[in-house]
Amino acid sequence: MSPRIRVLHVITRLIVGGAQENTIETVCGLDPNGFEVELVCGSQTGSEGSLLDEARGRGAKIRIEPSLVREFSPVHDPKALLRLTKTMRDGRYDIVHTHSSKAGILGRLAARRAGVPAVVHTVHGWPFRQGQPALLRVLYTVMERFAAARTDRLLAVTHRDVDKGVEAGVAGRERFEIVRSAIDMARFSKSASERAGVRESWGVGPETRVIGAITRLSPQKAPLDFVAAAAEIAAAQPDVVFVLVGDGPMRSRVERAIRDHGLGGRFRMLGLRRDVSELLSGMDVFLLTSLWEGLPRALVQAMAVGVPVVATAVDGSSEIVLEQETGRLVPPGDPQTAARVVLEILRDPISAARCGTTAQRMVERDFDLSRMLEQLAQLYRTLSKGNPVG
Repeated sequence: MSPRIRVLHVITRLIVGGAQENTIETVCGLDPNGFEVELVCGSQTGSEGSLLDEARGRGAKIRIEPSLVREFSPVHDPKALLRLTKTMRDGRYDIVHTHSSKAGILGRLAARRAGVPAVVHTVHGWPFRQGQPALLRVLYTVMERFAAARTDRLLAVTHRDVDKGVEAGVAGRERFEIVRSAIDMARFSKSASERAGVRESWGVGPETRVIGAITRLSPQKAPLDFVAAAAEIAAAQPDVVFVLVGDGPMRSRVERAIRDHGLGGRFRMLGLRRDVSELLSGMDVFLLTSLWEGLPRALVQAMAVGVPVVATAVDGSSEIVLEQETGRLVPPGDPQTAARVVLEILRDPISAARCGTTAQRMVERDFDLSRMLEQLAQLYRTLSKGNPVG
Protein backbone atom coordinates (compact mmCIF):
# COMPACT_ATOMS: atom_id res chain seq x y z
CA MET A 1 0.00 0.00 0.00
CA SER A 2 1.39 3.41 -0.95
CA PRO A 3 2.11 5.83 1.90
CA ARG A 4 -0.40 8.59 2.41
CA ILE A 5 0.38 12.00 0.91
CA ARG A 6 1.00 14.52 3.68
CA VAL A 7 -0.66 17.88 3.00
CA LEU A 8 -0.56 21.04 5.12
CA HIS A 9 -3.10 23.80 4.47
CA VAL A 10 -2.35 27.34 5.66
CA ILE A 11 -4.91 30.11 6.20
CA THR A 12 -4.81 33.23 8.33
CA ARG A 13 -8.16 32.96 10.13
CA LEU A 14 -10.96 30.43 10.57
CA ILE A 15 -13.69 33.04 10.83
CA VAL A 16 -17.10 32.37 9.32
CA GLY A 17 -16.42 33.02 5.63
CA GLY A 18 -16.29 31.45 2.20
CA ALA A 19 -12.54 30.84 1.90
CA GLN A 20 -12.49 29.34 5.38
CA GLU A 21 -15.46 27.06 4.77
CA ASN A 22 -13.94 25.92 1.48
CA THR A 23 -10.65 25.10 3.22
CA ILE A 24 -12.37 23.11 5.95
CA GLU A 25 -14.36 21.12 3.38
CA THR A 26 -11.04 20.18 1.75
CA VAL A 27 -9.23 19.33 4.97
CA CYS A 28 -12.11 17.19 6.24
CA GLY A 29 -13.26 15.76 2.92
CA LEU A 30 -10.14 14.26 1.34
CA ASP A 31 -9.94 10.47 1.56
CA PRO A 32 -7.99 9.64 4.76
CA ASN A 33 -6.77 6.43 3.15
CA GLY A 34 -4.81 8.42 0.60
CA PHE A 35 -4.08 11.68 2.37
CA GLU A 36 -2.94 12.85 5.77
CA VAL A 37 -4.13 16.44 5.98
CA GLU A 38 -3.46 19.13 8.57
CA LEU A 39 -4.29 22.82 8.84
CA VAL A 40 -2.39 25.71 10.41
CA CYS A 41 -4.12 29.02 11.12
CA GLY A 42 -3.80 32.12 13.28
CA SER A 43 -5.54 32.74 16.58
CA GLN A 44 -9.32 33.12 16.51
CA THR A 45 -10.45 36.51 17.85
CA GLY A 46 -13.03 39.15 17.02
CA SER A 47 -16.77 39.36 16.43
CA GLU A 48 -16.95 37.36 13.21
CA GLY A 49 -17.16 33.93 14.75
CA SER A 50 -14.84 30.97 14.59
CA LEU A 51 -15.04 27.70 12.70
CA LEU A 52 -12.31 26.16 14.84
CA ASP A 53 -14.51 24.00 17.07
CA GLU A 54 -16.69 22.97 14.12
CA ALA A 55 -13.63 21.90 12.11
CA ARG A 56 -12.15 19.96 15.01
CA GLY A 57 -15.52 18.34 15.60
CA ARG A 58 -15.35 17.04 12.04
CA GLY A 59 -11.95 15.52 12.73
CA ALA A 60 -9.66 18.22 11.34
CA LYS A 61 -6.10 18.29 12.69
CA ILE A 62 -5.39 21.96 13.38
CA ARG A 63 -2.33 23.83 14.60
CA ILE A 64 -2.70 27.37 15.94
CA GLU A 65 0.07 29.82 15.06
CA PRO A 66 -0.56 33.04 17.05
CA SER A 67 1.99 35.05 15.06
CA LEU A 68 0.02 34.51 11.82
CA VAL A 69 -2.16 37.64 11.79
CA ARG A 70 -4.24 39.19 9.01
CA GLU A 71 -2.77 42.70 9.12
CA PHE A 72 0.76 43.62 8.07
CA SER A 73 2.97 43.45 11.16
CA PRO A 74 6.73 44.06 11.26
CA VAL A 75 6.73 42.29 14.63
CA HIS A 76 4.56 39.24 13.92
CA ASP A 77 5.29 38.55 10.25
CA PRO A 78 9.00 37.61 10.58
CA LYS A 79 8.13 35.42 13.54
CA ALA A 80 5.33 33.76 11.61
CA LEU A 81 7.69 33.06 8.71
CA LEU A 82 10.25 31.41 11.00
CA ARG A 83 7.68 29.36 12.89
CA LEU A 84 5.87 28.24 9.73
CA THR A 85 9.21 27.22 8.22
CA LYS A 86 9.99 25.13 11.30
CA THR A 87 6.52 23.54 11.30
CA MET A 88 6.84 22.58 7.64
CA ARG A 89 10.38 21.30 8.00
CA ASP A 90 9.55 19.22 11.08
CA GLY A 91 6.33 17.90 9.54
CA ARG A 92 8.03 16.65 6.36
CA TYR A 93 4.96 17.47 4.28
CA ASP A 94 4.73 16.46 0.64
CA ILE A 95 2.54 19.44 -0.26
CA VAL A 96 1.77 22.82 1.29
CA HIS A 97 -1.48 24.43 0.12
CA THR A 98 -2.04 28.08 1.07
CA HIS A 99 -5.18 30.20 0.95
CA SER A 100 -5.79 33.93 0.54
CA SER A 101 -3.16 36.64 0.47
CA LYS A 102 -1.38 37.01 3.81
CA ALA A 103 -1.13 33.28 4.53
CA GLY A 104 -0.35 32.78 0.84
CA ILE A 105 2.71 35.05 0.91
CA LEU A 106 4.19 33.84 4.19
CA GLY A 107 3.13 30.22 3.73
CA ARG A 108 4.64 29.84 0.28
CA LEU A 109 7.90 31.49 1.26
CA ALA A 110 8.09 29.28 4.35
CA ALA A 111 7.40 26.17 2.28
CA ARG A 112 10.28 26.92 -0.06
CA ARG A 113 12.60 27.70 2.84
CA ALA A 114 11.60 24.39 4.45
CA GLY A 115 12.22 22.42 1.25
CA VAL A 116 8.62 21.25 0.80
CA PRO A 117 8.52 19.39 -2.55
CA ALA A 118 5.31 20.98 -3.90
CA VAL A 119 3.48 24.23 -3.18
CA VAL A 120 -0.13 25.06 -4.16
CA HIS A 121 -1.99 28.33 -3.64
CA THR A 122 -5.71 29.09 -4.01
CA VAL A 123 -6.75 32.59 -5.00
CA HIS A 124 -10.02 33.41 -3.26
CA GLY A 125 -9.78 36.97 -4.62
CA TRP A 126 -6.69 39.12 -5.22
CA PRO A 127 -5.54 41.72 -2.68
CA PHE A 128 -5.02 44.29 -5.45
CA ARG A 129 -8.05 45.98 -7.00
CA GLN A 130 -9.26 49.15 -8.65
CA GLY A 131 -9.81 52.05 -6.29
CA GLN A 132 -6.87 51.28 -4.02
CA PRO A 133 -4.07 53.81 -3.50
CA ALA A 134 -1.63 53.26 -6.38
CA LEU A 135 1.33 52.46 -4.11
CA LEU A 136 -0.63 49.84 -2.18
CA ARG A 137 -1.88 48.22 -5.38
CA VAL A 138 1.67 48.04 -6.77
CA LEU A 139 2.98 46.59 -3.49
CA TYR A 140 0.33 43.84 -3.43
CA THR A 141 0.97 43.02 -7.09
CA VAL A 142 4.74 42.72 -6.59
CA MET A 143 4.22 40.49 -3.55
CA GLU A 144 1.88 38.19 -5.48
CA ARG A 145 4.36 37.94 -8.36
CA PHE A 146 7.12 37.10 -5.88
CA ALA A 147 5.03 34.37 -4.25
CA ALA A 148 3.78 32.97 -7.59
CA ALA A 149 7.38 32.37 -8.66
CA ARG A 150 7.62 30.02 -5.66
CA THR A 151 4.41 28.16 -6.42
CA ASP A 152 3.98 24.93 -8.39
CA ARG A 153 0.28 25.41 -9.09
CA LEU A 154 -2.08 28.36 -8.79
CA LEU A 155 -5.75 27.58 -8.28
CA ALA A 156 -8.57 30.09 -8.72
CA VAL A 157 -12.25 29.86 -7.90
CA THR A 158 -13.25 32.11 -10.84
CA HIS A 159 -12.10 32.69 -14.41
CA ARG A 160 -12.12 36.42 -13.69
CA ASP A 161 -9.42 35.97 -11.02
CA VAL A 162 -7.31 34.12 -13.59
CA ASP A 163 -7.75 37.03 -16.01
CA LYS A 164 -6.78 39.53 -13.31
CA GLY A 165 -3.70 37.54 -12.34
CA VAL A 166 -2.54 37.29 -15.93
CA GLU A 167 -3.22 40.99 -16.61
CA ALA A 168 -1.24 41.96 -13.50
CA GLY A 169 1.71 39.80 -14.54
CA VAL A 170 1.40 37.50 -11.53
CA ALA A 171 1.76 34.39 -13.70
CA GLY A 172 0.97 33.05 -17.15
CA ARG A 173 -2.46 31.60 -17.85
CA GLU A 174 -1.00 28.08 -18.15
CA ARG A 175 -0.03 28.22 -14.47
CA PHE A 176 -3.66 28.46 -13.31
CA GLU A 177 -6.38 25.88 -12.83
CA ILE A 178 -10.03 26.54 -11.97
CA VAL A 179 -11.26 24.69 -8.88
CA ARG A 180 -14.67 25.97 -7.80
CA SER A 181 -15.41 26.61 -4.14
CA ALA A 182 -17.93 23.80 -3.88
CA ILE A 183 -20.72 23.00 -1.44
CA ASP A 184 -22.38 19.87 -0.13
CA MET A 185 -25.54 19.84 -2.22
CA ALA A 186 -27.24 17.39 0.12
CA ARG A 187 -27.45 20.14 2.75
CA PHE A 188 -29.17 22.60 0.44
CA SER A 189 -32.48 20.99 -0.40
CA LYS A 190 -35.45 23.21 0.35
CA SER A 191 -38.56 21.66 1.92
CA ALA A 192 -41.94 23.18 2.70
CA SER A 193 -41.65 22.23 6.37
CA GLU A 194 -38.30 24.01 6.74
CA ARG A 195 -39.59 27.13 5.00
CA ALA A 196 -42.69 27.40 7.17
CA GLY A 197 -40.76 26.85 10.41
CA VAL A 198 -38.03 29.34 9.57
CA ARG A 199 -40.49 32.03 8.55
CA GLU A 200 -42.55 31.44 11.68
CA SER A 201 -39.42 32.07 13.77
CA TRP A 202 -39.10 35.43 12.01
CA GLY A 203 -42.75 36.28 12.69
CA VAL A 204 -43.49 36.19 8.96
CA GLY A 205 -46.72 34.92 7.43
CA PRO A 206 -47.08 33.03 4.14
CA GLU A 207 -48.07 36.13 2.15
CA THR A 208 -45.17 38.30 3.29
CA ARG A 209 -42.14 38.46 0.99
CA VAL A 210 -38.66 38.11 2.53
CA ILE A 211 -35.57 39.75 1.03
CA GLY A 212 -32.41 38.41 2.62
CA ALA A 213 -28.65 38.24 2.55
CA ILE A 214 -25.98 36.17 4.23
CA THR A 215 -22.97 38.43 4.29
CA ARG A 216 -20.14 39.96 6.27
CA LEU A 217 -20.99 43.42 7.57
CA SER A 218 -17.89 45.04 6.11
CA PRO A 219 -17.10 47.74 3.50
CA GLN A 220 -16.49 45.11 0.81
CA LYS A 221 -20.05 43.79 1.10
CA ALA A 222 -21.64 47.29 1.22
CA PRO A 223 -24.38 46.41 3.74
CA LEU A 224 -25.48 50.06 3.85
CA ASP A 225 -26.47 49.67 0.19
CA PHE A 226 -28.62 46.71 1.23
CA VAL A 227 -30.36 48.91 3.81
CA ALA A 228 -30.80 51.74 1.28
CA ALA A 229 -32.31 49.31 -1.23
CA ALA A 230 -34.57 47.95 1.52
CA ALA A 231 -35.90 51.45 2.20
CA GLU A 232 -36.83 51.84 -1.48
CA ILE A 233 -38.48 48.41 -1.60
CA ALA A 234 -40.40 48.99 1.64
CA ALA A 235 -41.78 52.29 0.34
CA ALA A 236 -43.09 50.58 -2.80
CA GLN A 237 -44.36 47.33 -1.30
CA PRO A 238 -45.52 47.15 2.32
CA ASP A 239 -45.70 43.35 2.69
CA VAL A 240 -41.90 42.84 2.70
CA VAL A 241 -39.50 41.89 5.52
CA PHE A 242 -35.69 42.01 5.35
CA VAL A 243 -33.29 39.49 6.88
CA LEU A 244 -29.55 40.03 7.36
CA VAL A 245 -27.43 37.09 8.50
CA GLY A 246 -23.85 37.83 9.53
CA ASP A 247 -21.67 40.12 11.58
CA GLY A 248 -18.66 42.36 11.15
CA PRO A 249 -17.13 45.76 11.84
CA MET A 250 -20.04 47.70 10.30
CA ARG A 251 -22.80 46.18 12.41
CA SER A 252 -23.45 49.31 14.50
CA ARG A 253 -23.58 51.48 11.36
CA VAL A 254 -26.03 49.07 9.74
CA GLU A 255 -28.28 49.09 12.80
CA ARG A 256 -28.20 52.89 12.89
CA ALA A 257 -29.09 53.09 9.19
CA ILE A 258 -32.04 50.76 9.75
CA ARG A 259 -33.31 53.04 12.51
CA ASP A 260 -32.72 56.18 10.43
CA HIS A 261 -34.81 54.73 7.59
CA GLY A 262 -37.59 53.78 10.02
CA LEU A 263 -37.23 50.10 9.17
CA GLY A 264 -36.76 48.68 12.67
CA GLY A 265 -39.94 46.62 12.55
CA ARG A 266 -39.18 45.31 9.07
CA PHE A 267 -35.63 44.01 9.69
CA ARG A 268 -34.42 40.76 11.26
CA MET A 269 -30.73 40.99 12.22
CA LEU A 270 -29.76 37.38 12.95
CA GLY A 271 -26.01 37.68 13.51
CA LEU A 272 -23.73 34.74 12.79
CA ARG A 273 -25.57 31.51 12.03
CA ARG A 274 -24.50 28.11 10.76
CA ASP A 275 -27.95 26.84 9.71
CA VAL A 276 -27.54 28.55 6.35
CA SER A 277 -29.58 26.15 4.20
CA GLU A 278 -32.58 26.41 6.52
CA LEU A 279 -32.41 30.21 6.63
CA LEU A 280 -32.18 30.43 2.84
CA SER A 281 -35.31 28.29 2.49
CA GLY A 282 -37.30 31.07 4.15
CA MET A 283 -36.22 33.77 1.69
CA ASP A 284 -38.00 34.86 -1.48
CA VAL A 285 -35.12 36.91 -2.95
CA PHE A 286 -31.41 36.91 -2.08
CA LEU A 287 -29.76 40.33 -2.53
CA LEU A 288 -25.96 40.72 -2.47
CA THR A 289 -24.62 44.30 -2.71
CA SER A 290 -20.84 43.67 -2.74
CA LEU A 291 -18.44 46.21 -4.21
CA TRP A 292 -15.88 43.51 -5.06
CA GLU A 293 -15.73 39.74 -4.68
CA GLY A 294 -13.85 36.56 -5.36
CA LEU A 295 -16.71 34.09 -5.70
CA PRO A 296 -19.24 34.66 -2.89
CA ARG A 297 -20.05 31.31 -1.35
CA ALA A 298 -23.36 32.54 0.07
CA LEU A 299 -24.50 33.42 -3.45
CA VAL A 300 -23.78 29.87 -4.61
CA GLN A 301 -25.64 28.52 -1.58
CA ALA A 302 -28.70 30.66 -2.32
CA MET A 303 -28.70 29.44 -5.90
CA ALA A 304 -28.38 25.84 -4.68
CA VAL A 305 -31.59 26.26 -2.69
CA GLY A 306 -33.31 27.79 -5.71
CA VAL A 307 -33.81 31.26 -4.23
CA PRO A 308 -33.93 33.96 -6.96
CA VAL A 309 -30.76 36.07 -6.65
CA VAL A 310 -29.87 39.68 -7.34
CA ALA A 311 -26.16 40.49 -7.18
CA THR A 312 -23.87 43.32 -8.12
CA ALA A 313 -22.02 42.79 -11.39
CA VAL A 314 -18.58 42.30 -9.87
CA ASP A 315 -15.92 39.64 -10.38
CA GLY A 316 -17.08 36.09 -9.66
CA SER A 317 -20.70 37.11 -9.07
CA SER A 318 -21.11 38.16 -12.69
CA GLU A 319 -19.52 34.89 -13.77
CA ILE A 320 -22.28 32.72 -12.30
CA VAL A 321 -25.26 35.08 -12.28
CA LEU A 322 -26.31 35.15 -15.92
CA GLU A 323 -28.79 37.95 -16.58
CA GLN A 324 -32.37 36.66 -16.78
CA GLU A 325 -31.07 33.07 -16.81
CA THR A 326 -29.71 32.27 -13.32
CA GLY A 327 -30.51 35.62 -11.69
CA ARG A 328 -30.27 39.37 -12.10
CA LEU A 329 -27.23 41.68 -12.07
CA VAL A 330 -27.13 45.32 -10.94
CA PRO A 331 -24.34 47.91 -10.85
CA PRO A 332 -22.31 48.08 -7.61
CA GLY A 333 -22.99 51.10 -5.45
CA ASP A 334 -26.49 51.59 -6.90
CA PRO A 335 -29.11 50.58 -4.31
CA GLN A 336 -31.91 52.28 -6.28
CA THR A 337 -31.39 49.94 -9.23
CA ALA A 338 -31.08 46.99 -6.88
CA ALA A 339 -34.42 47.91 -5.32
CA ARG A 340 -36.08 48.26 -8.72
CA VAL A 341 -34.86 44.82 -9.86
CA VAL A 342 -35.94 43.15 -6.61
CA LEU A 343 -39.41 44.64 -7.07
CA GLU A 344 -39.53 43.33 -10.65
CA ILE A 345 -38.78 39.84 -9.32
CA LEU A 346 -41.47 40.08 -6.65
CA ARG A 347 -44.01 41.12 -9.29
CA ASP A 348 -43.09 38.32 -11.73
CA PRO A 349 -42.90 35.11 -9.65
CA ILE A 350 -43.04 32.83 -12.70
CA SER A 351 -39.83 34.26 -14.23
CA ALA A 352 -38.23 34.32 -10.77
CA ALA A 353 -38.98 30.65 -10.23
CA ARG A 354 -37.59 29.78 -13.65
CA CYS A 355 -34.32 31.59 -12.88
CA GLY A 356 -34.13 29.87 -9.50
CA THR A 357 -34.52 26.44 -11.06
CA THR A 358 -31.91 27.12 -13.75
CA ALA A 359 -29.47 28.41 -11.14
CA GLN A 360 -30.02 25.35 -8.99
CA ARG A 361 -29.19 23.04 -11.88
CA MET A 362 -26.05 25.04 -12.69
CA VAL A 363 -24.80 24.78 -9.11
CA GLU A 364 -25.51 21.06 -9.00
CA ARG A 365 -23.41 20.64 -12.15
CA ASP A 366 -20.49 22.95 -11.43
CA PHE A 367 -20.20 23.29 -7.65
CA ASP A 368 -20.57 19.74 -6.37
CA LEU A 369 -18.28 19.03 -3.41
CA SER A 370 -17.24 15.57 -4.60
CA ARG A 371 -16.03 17.06 -7.87
CA MET A 372 -13.88 19.65 -6.08
CA LEU A 373 -12.35 17.02 -3.80
CA GLU A 374 -11.51 14.76 -6.74
CA GLN A 375 -9.87 17.65 -8.60
CA LEU A 376 -7.68 18.40 -5.59
CA ALA A 377 -6.89 14.74 -4.94
CA GLN A 378 -5.78 14.26 -8.53
CA LEU A 379 -3.63 17.40 -8.39
CA TYR A 380 -1.99 16.29 -5.15
CA ARG A 381 -1.29 12.83 -6.55
CA THR A 382 0.27 14.35 -9.66
CA LEU A 383 2.43 16.75 -7.66
CA SER A 384 3.55 14.07 -5.23
CA LYS A 385 4.87 12.00 -8.14
CA GLY A 386 6.92 14.95 -9.34
CA ASN A 387 5.03 15.16 -12.61
CA PRO A 388 4.86 18.55 -14.33
CA VAL A 389 1.50 20.28 -13.91
CA GLY A 390 2.05 23.55 -15.70
